Amino acid sequence: MVHKEGHIVLAGMFPIHSKGINQQLNFTSQPDQRTCRGFNMRVFRWSQSMVYFIEEINRNPALLPNITLGYRLYDTCGLTTLSQRTTLSVVSQPMKRSNSGVCSSPSIPIIIGDSGSTLSMANSRLLNLFRIPLVSYFASCACLSNKQQFPYFFRTIPSDVNQANALARLVKHFGWTWVGTVGADDAYGRTGIELFTAEVTRLGACVAYRVIIPKLPTHQQLHEIVRTIRDSTARVLVVFAIEEDIKPVVDEIVRQNVTGKQWVASEAWVTSTLISTKENYPSLSGTIGFAIRRAEIPGLKSFLESMQPLAKPYNPFAREFWETQFQCSLNTTLPFASTTEPVQHSRTCTGKESIRDTQSIYNDVSELRVTYNVHKAVYTVAHALHNLLLCQRQNVSAFTQQCPDILHLQPWQVIEVLRKVNYTNIFGDSIYFDKNGDPVGSYDIVNWQRKTKEGPVQYVTVGRFDSSLPTAQQLVLNQEQIIWYGETKKVPVSVCSASCPQGFRKVIREGQPVCCYDCIPCAEGSISNTTDQPECFLCPEDFWSNQHRNHCIPKQIEFLSYSEAFGMALAATAILGAVAAITVAAIFFRHRDTPLVRANNSELSFLLLLSLTLCFMCALTFLGQPSHWACPLRRTAFGLTFALCLSCLLSKTLVVLMAFKATLPGNNAAKWFRPPQQRLGVFLCSVLQGGVCVVWLTTAPPYPVKNTWAYRDRIILECHLGSVALFCCVLGYIGCLAAFCFILAFLARKLPDNFNEAKFITFSMLIFCAVWITFIPAYVSSPGKFTVAVEIFAILASSYGVLLCIFVPKCYIIIFMPERNSKKYLMSQK
Repeated sequence: MVHKEGHIVLAGMFPIHSKGINQQLNFTSQPDQRTCRGFNMRVFRWSQSMVYFIEEINRNPALLPNITLGYRLYDTCGLTTLSQRTTLSVVSQPMKRSNSGVCSSPSIPIIIGDSGSTLSMANSRLLNLFRIPLVSYFASCACLSNKQQFPYFFRTIPSDVNQANALARLVKHFGWTWVGTVGADDAYGRTGIELFTAEVTRLGACVAYRVIIPKLPTHQQLHEIVRTIRDSTARVLVVFAIEEDIKPVVDEIVRQNVTGKQWVASEAWVTSTLISTKENYPSLSGTIGFAIRRAEIPGLKSFLESMQPLAKPYNPFAREFWETQFQCSLNTTLPFASTTEPVQHSRTCTGKESIRDTQSIYNDVSELRVTYNVHKAVYTVAHALHNLLLCQRQNVSAFTQQCPDILHLQPWQVIEVLRKVNYTNIFGDSIYFDKNGDPVGSYDIVNWQRKTKEGPVQYVTVGRFDSSLPTAQQLVLNQEQIIWYGETKKVPVSVCSASCPQGFRKVIREGQPVCCYDCIPCAEGSISNTTDQPECFLCPEDFWSNQHRNHCIPKQIEFLSYSEAFGMALAATAILGAVAAITVAAIFFRHRDTPLVRANNSELSFLLLLSLTLCFMCALTFLGQPSHWACPLRRTAFGLTFALCLSCLLSKTLVVLMAFKATLPGNNAAKWFRPPQQRLGVFLCSVLQGGVCVVWLTTAPPYPVKNTWAYRDRIILECHLGSVALFCCVLGYIGCLAAFCFILAFLARKLPDNFNEAKFITFSMLIFCAVWITFIPAYVSSPGKFTVAVEIFAILASSYGVLLCIFVPKCYIIIFMPERNSKKYLMSQK
């Protein structure tokens, strides 16, 4: 212990020795005093810095005037049992006799320490019994923010909640979705890993493995830890541990020459010179992590280098440092520190050796981060005491009660004023505690780099994190300055599965984390236009996926148009048929006075040729894009023209049949089939169809629709029937006329050949019926625009059948065999 008296004494607890020596407890004899090993010059600098800050406050007339602060410094060796023993020693100080002869205990209202979270938790629970506040400079475990368990705990290092969130944000920023975690077997390591895992999982990343480092690991345990790190596909690992805990793992990493891993360090070891050595750098190159804020403290380096090993007040740790640094033994009878065994060196120290001539972590003030936290802890306590002093002098109570006597201060009297302390230090930082006794979460982001191959490792600040800022501004990175493992500027990739490109979706592998997945192409009609989409999105009804499945494109619109070859062929066939019908009509008109034309009822023939011309022309209405006027025109034109055509054929058949029946004696039926009656019959048959069409058009007319259900990748523009029942009536009426006409023509087929037209009508109706019977299954089974083509083909085939069967033979006779175009030949019977 190192001590100096004062009006108010502050206790400081530091793990000056990093490891304890195992004791053999046989429960038969009193155990020896606990001893430690591994003198830590970095921690010794922290303890000396506390002395410097207290002396600086004592010299400052504006802060605690006329009040002298004293100190008691303890070595806890990083052991819970020794740390608690030290705490009990602070609480139960031996009595001292004042000038008046009255025994009293020194005033130690506050303890500054300890460094570890586990130690601070144990000490804080113990100090709760005495209501003594504990201000830690290096205990960052988030569990210590629980005011129900630790009501009198304060700290000047940010809570690991902030660090875990910052580390998770860093992992997310660089796109690492598959990371390993390593933590020490203490509250700091376990809680840090749990907080980080929860946050990084929320951000969409996964933890590949979770390794816990025992406090005293065996060689087998170290081998297993390194094997896990080496064999994992995760190339990034996040480590929550203090330097003493991570060092054995790093040593084994170096021994096995494990490289190719990107290390992400917590603030406890990211600036540790014990780890960032030249020997370790090949395996740890490019290490990045969050470090607590640093400061350049004026005068501290000179104070550290001016230390004398035997100066008063005597500091046994200064003696041990001196002998360790200069590898010599001091010739003195003063005792060693109670926590360590003396080491005898072959050389004797003179005491005049110069620390300035040496380089060690003790006098290296380039990275004063934990030291700055000690500064904040000491000055925060000083400001709290100063506020109490002002309260006493002004005789004004801040707590609705009499101000406490600062010279006879009870620990519980400091708690409230400590919670409300708020000041700006000489470095411009605002120092205050939140409701949990935590400071603002502010970190530097540091990166391990070497300027030369054999040069020392430097901690280069490449960014910052400040939890007090808006979320979008908290993390700031200068990515161009970062050097990754392997001395490269290329950001390492650490994923379980490669990113799914556009056009694919993620399918999580069964039994594995969500970051391990397979990339499956999107189905037809669905897309993914960003990477790593869990689901593909269906395209809108009128759109379809492109070849790469990353964009929706308008579906191909399909209809039978005039511009395509097939449509042009059908249109040409229809026009040719109409021209043929007109040509036949012209031939008949020129030879209208010949016996053959007159014998075949020229008036009905011309009307039939007109209807055939219209039948051919109505086929053209089925070509082109369906519209609100084209769809009704198609159906009604088809129904009316074919009704007119069949009405004419029916009249011609009846005329032929009745003409020969009327030759029988006593038969007067012929008078009912004269031209007026023929015209009336054709008119009535056509009007009946026209009536059905009028009802159809007025109630449920055909209309254009986009057929998106027949094909997934295209839109068929077609005409909906409107009323299927009325369409069946139109088609059925045409079928009835055709069937009736066929039956009558069949009955008249054996009449005299030269004058008999019935057999030609029979052949034409046979073709007509055959075409339309085969039309039905062909129409139903034809895809897309070919449905319309089948309908056009049926119209043209049936029209050509009537034209060729009935009129071509007559035209042949008129043109090529005029001798048969005579009354004598027609009246002859064969």
